[in-house]
Amino acid sequence: MNDPDTLPLPVWRDELELEYAALAERLEPLVPCLEIPLHLPWIDAINKLKKQRGAVIMAHSYQSPEIFHGVADITGDSLALAQAAAACDADLIVLCGVHFMAESAKILAPGKTVLIPDVEAGCSLAASITAADVRALRARHPGVPVVSYVNTTAEVKAESDACCTSANAVEVVEAMGTAQVIFLPDRFLGNYVASKTAVELILWSGSCEVHEQFTGQQARHAREQFNARLLAHPECPPDVWAEADFVGSTTAMGKWLERERPARVALITECSMADNLRARFPDTEFIKPCNLCPHMQRITLPKIHACLRDLRPAVEVPEAVATRACMALQRMLAVGRREAV
Repeated sequence: MNDPDTLPLPVWRDELELEYAALAERLEPLVPCLEIPLHLPWIDAINKLKKQRGAVIMAHSYQSPEIFHGVADITGDSLALAQAAAACDADLIVLCGVHFMAESAKILAPGKTVLIPDVEAGCSLAASITAADVRALRARHPGVPVVSYVNTTAEVKAESDACCTSANAVEVVEAMGTAQVIFLPDRFLGNYVASKTAVELILWSGSCEVHEQFTGQQARHAREQFNARLLAHPECPPDVWAEADFVGSTTAMGKWLERERPARVALITECSMADNLRARFPDTEFIKPCNLCPHMQRITLPKIHACLRDLRPAVEVPEAVATRACMALQRMLAVGRREAV
């Protein structure tokens, strides 16, 4: 067996075509066919290396298909990955997503090594607010609890009473048991939550650089031009939700598709999610009025291989921050996934 620390770069071998025939068939409608022979040596090398390392690879739904289908052991939205990190038995986790997700995994599994293939894979929402901003909000609104979207740094989570995802934001807000809640940082998700609850929300002005670009006009065009059903993420602006047949988290969109089985659908969210769902629903035509997340795209097969080979970059969270952030994350996990689907 090769030493993982001295492995050569993967190269094409003819036997890969037969060994990964089923995966290649699955990827063929999802990525340009000429790319598949380029991906397979990396996929093969990563799958062998993760077995040698005893690692678990977790991939967010916005990861590209060759990662999502080719090397990931656990896939899902932010809540699913947080739950998996808390329950994971492996001592080594490779988080294929953005930095706040890897931080959350480390906070919930402090005794494990958590690697992220690219430390520069960030998030516009997480960058839009700091711990000092949260403390200032608390000073302006004494006694009002803070609910932070999971798309935040560990330091912001540590200043919060609870975290939430788009899958359980309404339920977490209502679980605070107060007339007012500070909700941050996504103003569009905050507005969506406010439309579903009697709790008054005090909002921050953050937004997702992917979802904020969509417009109601684009959504109408997808419906009228392609006769498509519309599914939108609540991080989109309100005029987009108004056009949508369903608004919900990434996992809830999948459940809606499973139930409704539309002939044609437009997912108004990150592009890779539509690619990955197309494999589950081959009879549905996916129209793609979507945007790629530049941060998610920083995660690649060569970077996953390198981080498994070198066991870095590792994510660390200071203990004092992690302890407080963990309490906020645990409140999120206690609520679980209760959105309507």
